[in-house]
Amino acid sequence: MITYEWLYLFAGAAFAVWAALSAKDGRWGNAAFWALLAVSFLLGSHLSDLANGGLVLAMVAIAGLGGLKRSDPPTTSPQAREAHAARLGNRLFLPALVVPLTAVAGTLLYNYTPLGETGLFEARRETLILFGIGVVAALAGACAWLRPPLMAPAEEGRRLIDSIGWAAILPQMLAALGAIFALAGVGDIIGGGARGVIPEGSVFLTVVVFAAGMALFTMIMGNAFAAFPVMATAIGIPLLIETYGGDPAVIGAVGMLAGFCGTLLTPMAANFNIVPAALLELKDQNAVIRQQVGTAVPLWVCNVIIIYVGAFLLWN
Repeated sequence: MITYEWLYLFAGAAFAVWAALSAKDGRWGNAAFWALLAVSFLLGSHLSDLANGGLVLAMVAIAGLGGLKRSDPPTTSPQAREAHAARLGNRLFLPALVVPLTAVAGTLLYNYTPLGETGLFEARRETLILFGIGVVAALAGACAWLRPPLMAPAEEGRRLIDSIGWAAILPQMLAALGAIFALAGVGDIIGGGARGVIPEGSVFLTVVVFAAGMALFTMIMGNAFAAFPVMATAIGIPLLIETYGGDPAVIGAVGMLAGFCGTLLTPMAANFNIVPAALLELKDQNAVIRQQVGTAVPLWVCNVIIIYVGAFLLWN
């Protein structure tokens, strides 16, 4: 059986390669950071919570002290890239399409054909595993098609990951922070305050507060996955689902979308909003956020309406 653990091993191997390449070039801060992350992926399941926490603190120290630097390793020449672009045009994007196609088509085939009875993939992890398989297939196909130098994929991957830097692991850290907040009882505190303010029986106002909380906590924490455990514990489960009998599927799914509206509005979502500005060398690091305000606000309003109508008016 192919399990979720295989993805961790695959990711850990990639980070280990980038760490080795950074060490070869004498970029010791980058090498240490990616090596620690590789250890976390490769051995994290077998280490204690204290050891894993130590790895995270060490990575934070390296990033906080400015140990991560951009790299520009030589791969293919600019002339070769320009020649490929002129000859192949938009077909260069075909390998990128292999990844989502493999994930979607593979999941449908696995779940709705006899393949699902083989137990090849870990239950409820099929899509994620197939996503990883899609990455390998896209990489293999691109190499067979374009025939780059042997180390070009690894070096180009290092160039990209070094450009992103510490923000590459921000989603995982913020998601973990959300779980910590939930275990610390932050959701219960917020829920108690919300119940004291929201008039009893006001379903629509409760939906508004839930969606607003998802967006605001996402803006603070940078990740809707971090905000969801808090707001679900505070309002989503005890009020919208248990008290008012709303559809859990609509509340959960569209509640996450309300949180993603906050993602569009915050620099804390660095991998979405700050990294693109840095890669494009924009003068205003908040330029991406400014362009997204006109989408985020009306989309949030639509999400409130969808939750109220879909989870209560149509459900009941």
